[in-house]
Amino acid sequence: MADAKPGAVSPWHFPVAVEDVPDLGEHFDLTADRQIRAAIAKAAGLRDLARLEANFDVNRQGGGLRVVGRIAATVGQTCVVTLEPVANEVAEDVDLLFAPRTSVAESGGAAIRPEGSEYEMEPLIGGVVDLGALATESLILGLDPYPRKPGAVFQSPEETAAGDGPFSALAALQKGRDADQ
Repeated sequence: MADAKPGAVSPWHFPVAVEDVPDLGEHFDLTADRQIRAAIAKAAGLRDLARLEANFDVNRQGGGLRVVGRIAATVGQTCVVTLEPVANEVAEDVDLLFAPRTSVAESGGAAIRPEGSEYEMEPLIGGVVDLGALATESLILGLDPYPRKPGAVFQSPEETAAGDGPFSALAALQKGRDADQ
């Protein structure tokens, strides 16, 4: 996520408008192509993104859209211990209600949980939910921030004697100057 910036535009777009969703809802199976995966990998600071799939059920609810689903991905990261490549699987569940801005403002802002509900409320901007951007955000939130290769264990450096450190030669030179004065 090193290159991901707040407010950055997602490289993957799949807009769904409220008026295009049937009364009984609609199911979407999305798969990011190679070019989109490369752009997402770059934005998220990944070595590579071999697979990114999303499955969403979208239903109308209270003037907005409820999105329930799951994203699954295979990501290439770098082990924080060995600095070797490591492949990780990411799977994230999604359950969000996108409501018109007035509904969100009246209820105190985004990312709140309406009383009695199991999902969070997000603002519905322009009557559209971008499922590609939602999948990208879910992927980034699901990334392991400290990926490790299986079996990799961090070992702190051994304590060194006072005269054996990296600056011991400089200390010896300083002692020699002090003796000459």
